[in-house]
Amino acid sequence: MNMIWHVYGPREAGPGERQQMLSRAHAIFAQTEVQDVDIVRVDVPGRGASSETGDRDGVVRGEVDPALPALQSGSLFGGRQGLMIVDGQQLLKGEADLIAELLGSADPETVVVVVSSGAVPSSLSKALKVGETIKIEKLRERDAADWLTTEIRDRKMKVPSGARDALLQRFGSNVAAMGQALDQLAGEASITRETVLVRFQNRPDEPMWHLADAISAGKVGEALRRLADFLTHGHPLQLLGYLEDDLKRRSLASAAESVDAYAAQVGGRAGDWRVKRDWTRRSRVSDSELRAALSALLKADGLLKSAPEETHRLTMERLTVALCRLYGGRPVRVG
Repeated sequence: MNMIWHVYGPREAGPGERQQMLSRAHAIFAQTEVQDVDIVRVDVPGRGASSETGDRDGVVRGEVDPALPALQSGSLFGGRQGLMIVDGQQLLKGEADLIAELLGSADPETVVVVVSSGAVPSSLSKALKVGETIKIEKLRERDAADWLTTEIRDRKMKVPSGARDALLQRFGSNVAAMGQALDQLAGEASITRETVLVRFQNRPDEPMWHLADAISAGKVGEALRRLADFLTHGHPLQLLGYLEDDLKRRSLASAAESVDAYAAQVGGRAGDWRVKRDWTRRSRVSDSELRAALSALLKADGLLKSAPEETHRLTMERLTVALCRLYGGRPVRVG
């Protein structure tokens, strides 16, 4: 039986992907008959983070140190024990080297699961290849819809389609938050769209690329709704930076002679999803429209930095409508 596992998700894993990664890790321990009390969990701090508990010979930070004895000795009471290393991508080189070395001689009754958002250091990556790898894909809203259908069925809840749509509208791809919402709704005699919208006012994980996609399609109504969702928690300048980067990529793609040349300019590969998307849409917007978009972004930037804060929402709404017209073509499609 395999005793070494690597569960990895996208580099910028959100709450939904993170929940899936951790759920899969716990499922591995259940599958290999490791009890919760016998699992040593190590949460790797960010690189550069200081340790409150010291370190081992200046190589291993205190938060990571419990992984070492777990790899070197079995359970005190016999039977299997588990080691779960969370955020393995944040391991320092020295830590990864030492863990990789210990994996080669680890106790045969120790089940090791490394959970990471993106790649782990190369030495550990090589050591993990002797085990099994499980990849968690980036969650899209359509994936969240499938997850919601399964979760409702497993919980034996009655949630009408309108209420399901409202949950997806509020939480997007954040299945972790959606699961918590279902926990709260479990005791309701009747769950309606209105119930969901009134109880859950905020959508905390509105990705900026959802808004950018709506703008690119010229869907003003959807774009303005997603803008409102984003501004619940996000700052206008954060979104403005994203839109400026999007314009830069559009301009580079428009001027590039080939997809390979464009990929090199943005530090990607011709086969990358975003590079292919940028290259495919490059002819949909003219040079004059790109210049107009730049003018609109610069104007919005000036207003956000000089005008009263209460005008910022209106500024972003006007910018959103303008970009929908420029990127999505005329006439604007509403909804």
